[in-house]
Amino acid sequence: MSCNFEFCILVLSEAEGLIFYFLKMYSPTFSINNKILRNIGAIEAAREIIENAPLLPYWEKKFQDDAMLRTTHFGTHIEGNELSLNQVQKILDGERIVARERDVQEVINYRKVLDYIDKRTNSKIDGDTIADLHKIVIKKLLEDERAGIYRDKEVVIKNSITGDIAFKPPKTVEVPWQMKELLIFINEESEIHPVLKGGIVHYEFVRIHPFLDGNGRVGRALSMLALYKLGYDIRQFFSLEEHFDRDPEKYYEALQSVEKKNGDQTMWLEYFTECLAAELSKIKDRIEKISIDSNLKKKLGGPVMLSERQLKIIEYIQANGYVENKAYDTLFPMVSEDTVLREVQDLVKKGILKKQGVTKGVKYVMTKD
Repeated sequence: MSCNFEFCILVLSEAEGLIFYFLKMYSPTFSINNKILRNIGAIEAAREIIENAPLLPYWEKKFQDDAMLRTTHFGTHIEGNELSLNQVQKILDGERIVARERDVQEVINYRKVLDYIDKRTNSKIDGDTIADLHKIVIKKLLEDERAGIYRDKEVVIKNSITGDIAFKPPKTVEVPWQMKELLIFINEESEIHPVLKGGIVHYEFVRIHPFLDGNGRVGRALSMLALYKLGYDIRQFFSLEEHFDRDPEKYYEALQSVEKKNGDQTMWLEYFTECLAAELSKIKDRIEKISIDSNLKKKLGGPVMLSERQLKIIEYIQANGYVENKAYDTLFPMVSEDTVLREVQDLVKKGILKKQGVTKGVKYVMTKD
């Protein structure tokens, strides 16, 4: 084999005769339509708010932990893992649970994949990266000799419900070269929007199906890593897996639409951007809920960050008009009245609440503009 030009020519011998395969610059086919533009607009608007929100360390970690939990649970659940969200949380907390050993191991592995991604954000994505992701995903689930090794068998992907063949991945001889093309695409500078590039990486990996097992998890992890490297980690607050798992048929239909459209990824990218827009919009709303409304922020000279208890107190006042001592047991049954009162007094100090009445008749209401 010689490589004197921009591509290499590999001559392979098969039963059909000689096959010439070109290692070239991968060029995806898709169109930018109004739906994709709207989705990217929503993504960028939410991203701006999320990345510039002055969250306290407590909230930063809470959002990241929540995203990690949802990614781990839904990223394995879509592959048939039977554990509940609560069971996954217990595993992540280091607790032992009674469950199928494979399900537990899948969760442990995917959690480690997320740790790996976090450490590789500033590194080039190469063949070793792909192999490492696969080794972590299938640890104790597949024979060690197959870990990180491209498949040596032809496979077909079937619809889990109907049993019909959904599509046929490339032949084994094509896998190494198509993966090299994909890696070139991932690492090259491109005018393609990072979100679209992340979606394309996701689809192409699943289409190539380079391993005998674990392709879905590795593909989604690789797509996440690509987004992170392109500056779209978005504080590691988001989880696309929850949206994929919410309607798995829609997820697989979107993936399969590319083959039905003769390689056009437009419909898949509509779906992919829609999921990310929905996820980031949800996070944006949560962040805005943590901060006080814009008029009060202006009055106080900047954002005001609140604890969970304080948020709950404000929600209660907004629903009932005021809060008084006898409501504390209902709001926080396991918390002492003195602790709740300190939260209330802090809100008063910040100018968010004001005190009305005296002694037993004391009520707290929202301050007016």
